[in-house]
Amino acid sequence: MKYLKPCYQYLVNHILVLILVPITLAALVEGLRMDPAEALTAWRSLLLLDPLQILCFVFLLTLIATLYYASKPRSIYLVDYACYKAPVTCRVPFSTFMEHSRLILKDNPKSVDFQMRILERSGLGEETCLPQAIHYIPPTPTMDAARGEAELIIFSCIDSVMQKTGIKPKDIDILIVNCSLFSPTPSLSAMVVNKYKLRSNIKSFNLSGMGCSAGLISIDLARDLLQVHPNSNALVISTEIITPNYYKGSERAMLLPNCLFRMGGAAILLSNKPRDSRRAKYKLVHVVRTHKGADDKAYKCVYEQEDPEGKVGINLSKDLMVIAGEALKSNITTIGPLVLPASEQLMFLFTLIGRKIFNPKWKPYIPDFKQAFEHFCIHAGGRAVIDELQKNLQLSAEHVEASRMTLHRFGNTSSSSLWYELGYIEAKGRMKKGDRVWQIAFGSGFKCNSAVWKCNRTIKTPSDGPWQDCIHRYPVDIPEVVKL
Repeated sequence: MKYLKPCYQYLVNHILVLILVPITLAALVEGLRMDPAEALTAWRSLLLLDPLQILCFVFLLTLIATLYYASKPRSIYLVDYACYKAPVTCRVPFSTFMEHSRLILKDNPKSVDFQMRILERSGLGEETCLPQAIHYIPPTPTMDAARGEAELIIFSCIDSVMQKTGIKPKDIDILIVNCSLFSPTPSLSAMVVNKYKLRSNIKSFNLSGMGCSAGLISIDLARDLLQVHPNSNALVISTEIITPNYYKGSERAMLLPNCLFRMGGAAILLSNKPRDSRRAKYKLVHVVRTHKGADDKAYKCVYEQEDPEGKVGINLSKDLMVIAGEALKSNITTIGPLVLPASEQLMFLFTLIGRKIFNPKWKPYIPDFKQAFEHFCIHAGGRAVIDELQKNLQLSAEHVEASRMTLHRFGNTSSSSLWYELGYIEAKGRMKKGDRVWQIAFGSGFKCNSAVWKCNRTIKTPSDGPWQDCIHRYPVDIPEVVKL
């Protein structure tokens, strides 16, 4: 039984090769056995064809090839990306976080104790960062401070990606910025246009309120735009601005984001130029988006609102993990047929038919996505999110290592967390040419989005990036509870 499933997978996944190779060999042997006179006769019969017939045949082949290449989607390449790394002055060790909580919530010791219990079990480490405005006692969430945080993160990421790729501001054709909770006027995308003096005909978009999965929504939007605008570059910025969203009330469901969310951001350069195919790191293969907003529970499970005292915060519902699981099921039902090998699809189909016809109590077959991907980047929304996906997708500890270590080192950086995880895999030297990466993100609404990338070239261990000075320490053991 140990070798039965691998043999089945090999047989089904290589069925065409196993059929065509014997047929080709048989035809080759038959040709070699042919008498020279017979071969000469066959060749002469080809030469006797009417030139008009040959011309029509060539024209038909040319027409088919032209139609194929005209209808084929443009290849979208990820040239390079950069993640923000906050200065050490922004770090928030557990002791600092708890001391500030006690001072800010001095009239509500139960809320302080609740935050301590959450932090102990969060999976975060001692080096996560919060913006300077949150370090003050009390915090000073002013508009100027929020703009300052946005400029620091976004401009740092853009400068870094421009330095890596050599792209000039005038070469950027499409700009997409996503930030859920901070939406000033003028927009963050306008702020970027102003800073870098981008062209007046740039196609600029600013996405807000779309949660932690907005990064992949931005990638999907960029892909659609690059399909209709040839020879273009798209710059995607994913971030979350913490300054104006620190909750100072006492509602437990609204205190959770204080414990989990931290500073972070990423800039990603995409291109559809054929000449970028060699230098690009990855090629975009699929983007699948699932939206469960038609269901009231799903719509309200991550909800910005006022508490009874009028203080604004994000309410995280206790049903969040159940709703995330349902959204994931819908998403993998769509993405499965696109990525899974034939062996897994057949097993799933056989089980489904068996449950419908023979016995509804049969255990449903969970496809082995490890057959489709070498690397998994699961949104580092919290320890429970990673645990649930590891269990549902039957992944090993190594498959979720990038997500756990990103949560430990940087916290929940919202839509940019997927890029810190990809950076972790690269920093470990694990990304090889041809490797397939599955990015999975969850966000308010409720949404589950997936992106599939294929590595274009073996990635050398980067000499810069957010993991540069700490990758040698990882992976680290993360206890279930860190006593504070």
